[in-house]
Amino acid sequence: MRVIAGTVKRQKLNAPRGWSGRATADRVKEALFNILGENIIGARFLDLYAGIGNVGIEALSRGAAESVFVEKDPRANQAILKNLDHTGLGDKANVLTQEVAVALRWLGKNKRSFDLIFLDPPYQNNLEVFTVELIMRYNLLAGGGLVIVESSKRVVLPVKIDGLVLTRQEKYGDTLLSFYG
Repeated sequence: MRVIAGTVKRQKLNAPRGWSGRATADRVKEALFNILGENIIGARFLDLYAGIGNVGIEALSRGAAESVFVEKDPRANQAILKNLDHTGLGDKANVLTQEVAVALRWLGKNKRSFDLIFLDPPYQNNLEVFTVELIMRYNLLAGGGLVIVESSKRVVLPVKIDGLVLTRQEKYGDTLLSFYG
């Protein structure tokens, strides 16, 4: 895995030994950021189920003002911190070692909001709709913001979730990116 573009282009990202997580593939990540285009510049980015921070670090490299990473696995979070240190992007990031539901509640209590929220829950756990509902319950999406859901292409997501409307879907192999605004 590597950073594809931006200020730290081509920097390698490391995963912990024996880590069984599934990182967003470079092809999917590149497509995502091509779709987002200039919207990433200056954005507040929330990376849920962050794994080793692959997507949030790409956002920072491409000009996001900040990235908040939420990942419950302490080993993966250590990898995020090492990757942030290695790329020099740590001053624009916060890493929360918590269950996503707990972190979202905490972020809501602290009146945080984000322009772009990316979630990549473990496939086959059916957490996509639940997580988007929590994002809306805690008012974490800034006006005009987007929620991007990465899921298996076998998952059928609704056209509407708590006031958000599905505006675009793209398939890449087994992966589906769904954009809600």
